[in-house]
Amino acid sequence: MTHPNPARVALVTGAASGIGRRTAEKLALDHGARVYVLDKDADAAAAVARSINAAGGCATPCVVDLADGPGLRQAIASLMAEFGPPDILVNNAGVAGLVAAADCSLENWQLTVAVNITAPMLLMQYALPHMQQAGWGRIVNVSSISGIRAGTGRMAYGTSKAALIAMTRQFAIEAGPWGITANAIAPGAIDTALSQANHSSETRAAYGRMVPMRRYGSTDEVADSIVFLCSEQASYITGQTLAVDGGFVAAGMLVHELVDRAPA
Repeated sequence: MTHPNPARVALVTGAASGIGRRTAEKLALDHGARVYVLDKDADAAAAVARSINAAGGCATPCVVDLADGPGLRQAIASLMAEFGPPDILVNNAGVAGLVAAADCSLENWQLTVAVNITAPMLLMQYALPHMQQAGWGRIVNVSSISGIRAGTGRMAYGTSKAALIAMTRQFAIEAGPWGITANAIAPGAIDTALSQANHSSETRAAYGRMVPMRRYGSTDEVADSIVFLCSEQASYITGQTLAVDGGFVAAGMLVHELVDRAPA
């Protein structure tokens, strides 16, 4: 694979843990990018940046609450003081919760939209002028299989992730002439600290039945997909949504007994 240029600057949101952390680490340590570790958890963001720097990479923590749209606008310029504006933008941060559609509160809806939709839009709008001037840019928005298929209790989350896919396409067609690509990743069941805390044994068993590969994915598998979309090899891929889900989205009526047979 042709890797991101070492001179590239990457901004990864939600980079203090999980998929975001592994993406930041891979961009910095494996591919030499200078990385902004953006998260609302100041201690965790600082720890990730220290770890990357200690391993020979180049990273700086950025503490921002993505739910605060006006505050994000004000903070963006100062965030870029160390490395400059990003060539690579990974909108990974998101909020989720299991709430029945009929019970979703206005507060839950507004928070979900603010973090999952509005913040990525503002960051893309900020990054685009620099990318346009440079004639090169990579935007990867981390959506979800919940943005492709409905899931119980995921009304606000799933709707926001579907909107993120639509917004990715909109930016892709408008930014394409400038040499900028915009794509989405739709992770399925991924083994993160968040899923370990929020997925009950019943949920994990259900995924085991519905995912053809019969396992949760790893943060490395998702991060590797994101890094690929940031590479030169992905230069003619834009406006796409890549499901990293072990076959979940492709599966319809999945009857394991039909394929659980010894080879003839």
